[in-house]
Amino acid sequence: MDEGEHTSGTKGDDDSNDTVIDDEENDVESDLPIEDSESDPSSPSISDADELSDDASLPDDASLPDDASLPDDTTGLGSGGRDRSSPDVDLDGVVLDDDDNQGLFDDLLSGEPIFENKEVLRPSYTPHELPHRNDQINRMATILVSALRGETPSNILIYGKTGTGKTASAKFVSQELESTSQKYDVPCEVEYINCEVTDTQYRVLAQLANTFIEKNQTVIADRIERCRQLASTAADDPSVLGSTEFSTVDEIESRIEDLEDDADDMEEVPMTGWPTDRVYTTFFDAVDYHERVVVIMLDEIDKLVEKSGDDTLYNLSRMNSELDNSRISIMGISNDLKFTDFLDPRVKSSLGEEEIVFPPYDANQLRDILQHRADISFKGDALTDDVIPLCAAFAAQEHGDARRALDLLRTAGELAERSQAEIVAEKHVRQAQDKIELDRVVEVVRTLPTQSKIVLFAVILLEKNGVHNINTGEVFNIYKRLCEEIDADVLTQRRVTDLISELDMLGIVNAVVVSKGRYGRTKEMGLSVPVEETEAVLLSDSRLGDIENAQPFVQARFDN
Repeated sequence: MDEGEHTSGTKGDDDSNDTVIDDEENDVESDLPIEDSESDPSSPSISDADELSDDASLPDDASLPDDASLPDDTTGLGSGGRDRSSPDVDLDGVVLDDDDNQGLFDDLLSGEPIFENKEVLRPSYTPHELPHRNDQINRMATILVSALRGETPSNILIYGKTGTGKTASAKFVSQELESTSQKYDVPCEVEYINCEVTDTQYRVLAQLANTFIEKNQTVIADRIERCRQLASTAADDPSVLGSTEFSTVDEIESRIEDLEDDADDMEEVPMTGWPTDRVYTTFFDAVDYHERVVVIMLDEIDKLVEKSGDDTLYNLSRMNSELDNSRISIMGISNDLKFTDFLDPRVKSSLGEEEIVFPPYDANQLRDILQHRADISFKGDALTDDVIPLCAAFAAQEHGDARRALDLLRTAGELAERSQAEIVAEKHVRQAQDKIELDRVVEVVRTLPTQSKIVLFAVILLEKNGVHNINTGEVFNIYKRLCEEIDADVLTQRRVTDLISELDMLGIVNAVVVSKGRYGRTKEMGLSVPVEETEAVLLSDSRLGDIENAQPFVQARFDN
């Protein structure tokens, strides 16, 4: 309904009975006087409108009685003179600062935002500049430039600890490679696979096959369209075929049919169910459909080898000798410098043709990285001067982990924003450090195997009962009692000792080997994580919930 029309009243045939309802005041004006006390009781009063349906209306030839009383709300009109059946919402009368109108998020949105672009601080973001990684980037570029010449690049293995810029640098180089290939019209593609998620040979080959099938379908559709345009032009002017591979329009039509058959033959690989040989053949045919150089980037490649062995790498590294049109290069990224020790010598030789190591960042380098990202991600002067140095210092303690530094800065900003602070200060960084550490502990403990959780719960019970320098024997005794409580299998003491070593590697306990002279050696340990939070995570496991009230007797030792 147009603005201004929704306020008009009901109009009869007699102009003298025109009624106008003021849009703001809802006052009723009439050319005739209205006597409230003398209205005809036999006449239908419009005050009875509440008994009428919303779509009720007067007949076209109807007119209001002269003495009819007009209520503040005529039929179908709300108190604002607006048609109640209209789906439009009139926001003019909404008082935004009225407490009754405040929704769940209104108060949270009332403060000034601190972030300009928070995504810049996330691991998924690929920056346009990577400070302190020029040497590694240039080396990757010199290896991969052969792809732009239509040649097969050497395989590359990239090593480095978490947060040293391996993946970000590799993705940056890949983007540059693909953009340059488009510039020079060279068919070159980079396919990224996260092997922590896609961790079996079947899944890797299926994902690659489906990716190339989709790209091939696009290529086929483009070729069919160009053939149809050429056929249409050649039908009117056959001379245009002189500069093409076709002699007649029939040949073009035949090519179109062949392309359509190719498209129909390309069957997408399901994520389960096919024999691996069939998946490999489908991938092989898809990647070799037309000429191109393909770089397959396998991030966390050690996870693939750990889960599925080196069959995938063996097959990929030997494909080039069988391909007719395309060429494949492998770029593997790993946190484990020794994962190649488990590879077949032939795979190790072909895969590690080029190796690039990413060293950890120091505190100054981390500060440069954080400053570069902060300039993009935060508004104006949203950070105090000590925020970035403190984030860098904390991350430098974690083997120079830039990812940890960026997470710390982002979390500090989020905590400041949630508290509706105008700037991010040192206290927010320290709060973020505690939160991230606790989140890490919670996630690690939550994903522990059940037996490891029972061992850890035994250590917690000993600490809660005042035992210091806890040894393996004490842990094993409590562990057995806990297993009896929940009807779990009891492992040998040697296996429990191995589980304690694993907890030590994860940073959950701090265990050291201590010599007891003629009594041999034992491990003494203590918790490295908050007791209450860790216990709460353990008890959230349905299997361990039954031992919440179990308090095995713990005899505290008295050190001499």
